Amino acid sequence: MKLVSYALDGKASYGAIEGDGVADLAGVLGERYPTLREAIAAGALASGADRLLSRARRIARERVKLLPPIPSPDKIVCIGLNYRAHAAEAGLEVPKFPALFLRLTNTLVAHEAALVLPKASAEFDFEGELAFVVGRGGRHIKRDRAFEHIFGYSCFNDASVRDIQFKHSLTAGKNFPATGGFGPCLVTAEDIPDPAALTLTTRLNGREVQRGTIDDLIFDIPAIVEYVSGFTELVPGDVISTGTPHGVGLGRKPPLWMKAGDVVEVEVSRIGVLRNAVVAES
Repeated sequence: MKLVSYALDGKASYGAIEGDGVADLAGVLGERYPTLREAIAAGALASGADRLLSRARRIARERVKLLPPIPSPDKIVCIGLNYRAHAAEAGLEVPKFPALFLRLTNTLVAHEAALVLPKASAEFDFEGELAFVVGRGGRHIKRDRAFEHIFGYSCFNDASVRDIQFKHSLTAGKNFPATGGFGPCLVTAEDIPDPAALTLTTRLNGREVQRGTIDDLIFDIPAIVEYVSGFTELVPGDVISTGTPHGVGLGRKPPLWMKAGDVVEVEVSRIGVLRNAVVAES
């Protein structure tokens, strides 16, 4: 299934993409599980998908406003320097352990929402990534059990405010409001049995600027799950983004920054396209 969180007539809901419409799963499950995150935590979507879909009303796609697939995750964990070619273009050594940082919830916007270029910066960089969402929580999860804890996959733009990142801190450079994208949907893990086979492409104004395959990760998805769960408890709905391939604007000569009026797209095979326009902070 391709699951989405959305707003309809100002009310938050969730459902599944079907053709050119959305099946309103919250209309079936919402009394017990008001959000997609709660439905995932309860295992309400783990079986009987056909039965749920048969009971859900259909809503025309143009009536809904997409939200990030998990609008309010407990944690957003990102991995830096997780492709060898990206580490090389940054002039940095390949890390011995996953290089982690956290993003705040208000830094992420949905498909077709605007990314906001901060007033404080002229160096706004794209970073197309594959993200996964935790379905079953836990601590000290072993690599060989990692996929049992993953609910699904989505596209992610871990955009960076580079001048702030390097002059101040990584945390500051990654946490301006509305500077990252997440969506358009969450594809259940059963529909992506081998995420390493996925291809990721980033385009800026229609021009391809990044292309990579997930099997090039330095720390693959099971390694990430094992590492992160080793120091914190993963809970259903946690978002973990796996890192960006080479081709970021910082590594180009001259650098290529996103500016107001640009459109950036992150596409992951079997998932879809996350598209965001860039606007200047008002």
